[in-house]
Amino acid sequence: MRADTPYTDGWYWSLDGLRLHYRDYAGDSKRPAILCLPGLTRNARDFDRLAERLAPDWRVLCADLRGRGESAYAKDSLTYVPLSYLQDIGQLLDSAGVDKVVVIGTSLGGLLAMLLPSTQPGRMAAAVINDIGPVIEEKGLARVRASVGHGGPWPTWVHAARDLADRNPGIYPKWGLEEWLVFAHRVARASSSGRIVLDYDAHIADPMRLPGGDAGHDMWAALDALADMPVLSLRGALSDIFSAATQKAMAARLPRLKTATIANVGHAPTLDETASTKAIDAFLAELAG
Repeated sequence: MRADTPYTDGWYWSLDGLRLHYRDYAGDSKRPAILCLPGLTRNARDFDRLAERLAPDWRVLCADLRGRGESAYAKDSLTYVPLSYLQDIGQLLDSAGVDKVVVIGTSLGGLLAMLLPSTQPGRMAAAVINDIGPVIEEKGLARVRASVGHGGPWPTWVHAARDLADRNPGIYPKWGLEEWLVFAHRVARASSSGRIVLDYDAHIADPMRLPGGDAGHDMWAALDALADMPVLSLRGALSDIFSAATQKAMAARLPRLKTATIANVGHAPTLDETASTKAIDAFLAELAG
């Protein structure tokens, strides 16, 4: 652990030879670790405040998926798919010496949480699924496809923050410049030239842009595999990805599902909102007994 951080940098190798990164916040080893999985274009920094708040009561691992943050970019962009991410997660858990996890997954990370029992049976104790479900709304999906890889470079962090605010007016409508600066530091980094650039491989969306790229796993079947474990579903009230109808249908299928809707937020809640923290804290307190 560096003196200026509350976490240790963890490194491991994927099955196809990529050096991948996660943050490890030390915590109670008698409980399952919390594994935080970010959205499509996001990284471990998304969970800074959450992880610092939950540790040391919980050990918290925050993953940089391949092609994001400190993790290496894939040599083949067609490995930016759930199967590769799930294999990487298995390697991460083995490297960290973790047998049991509570997964907190945002968007893509939530889909991976639903799929994890199929590749890592018995390792997931519970899940917090943030603003995603088995049905993804087409309007939101089209927005995501159009936005990946666009934006920047910017000359300063303020320019980045203002541009990101202009590009995402309906997601966090209550935010001011201070909040957008925090957001910019989460999704972007300073390049070697001093310019501010997005912190991910622009090719991460290649698979979803191919013909039939949206086809794949039966996510309702994946969700049904969580029926015997505690699950918390969070939904941004303004989300164009995750509808209230889908969340209601999830609750009908999962008897132990708890739900919360986060006001004045689109896709996706940051998990720093008061309503998010209250829902997560209550969920984890019940797990801890």
